[in-house]
Amino acid sequence: MKKLLIVLMVLLGGIISAFALSASSDEGLVAGPFEDVVGAIKQGDVSSLSRYLDNNVEINISGKANSYSKAQAEIILKDFFSKNQVKSFELVHQGGEVSRFGIGNLSTSGGNYRLSFFLQKKGGSMVLNELRFENK
Repeated sequence: MKKLLIVLMVLLGGIISAFALSASSDEGLVAGPFEDVVGAIKQGDVSSLSRYLDNNVEINISGKANSYSKAQAEIILKDFFSKNQVKSFELVHQGGEVSRFGIGNLSTSGGNYRLSFFLQKKGGSMVLNELRFENK
């Protein structure tokens, strides 16, 4: 009887450990808005990026800055990424808790840029309200 109890305890402990490891590894797979935006930038994927655009977005491309509606911002970004196919994007700095920002190096077919973006909590979601592409 004692041996059976020990075997059951070992099996139960193994099952609990397996569930705990499984749950912790799934946490790394859950992407939030910040990670989604970084992924969209890496792909030059404006349709994925546009899911997070605020109603008004400030876009600065090489010193030419303006505030655009969401629809206008999509057009501006599609034009930028069609002329500048993404080779790579390396996130070098990020911060914030409620609002988030990222700064990275964007390498494209049209040149290299320092890219900054800002996500702000609005209602129950995060919105992208600023993108800056500065020539390097």
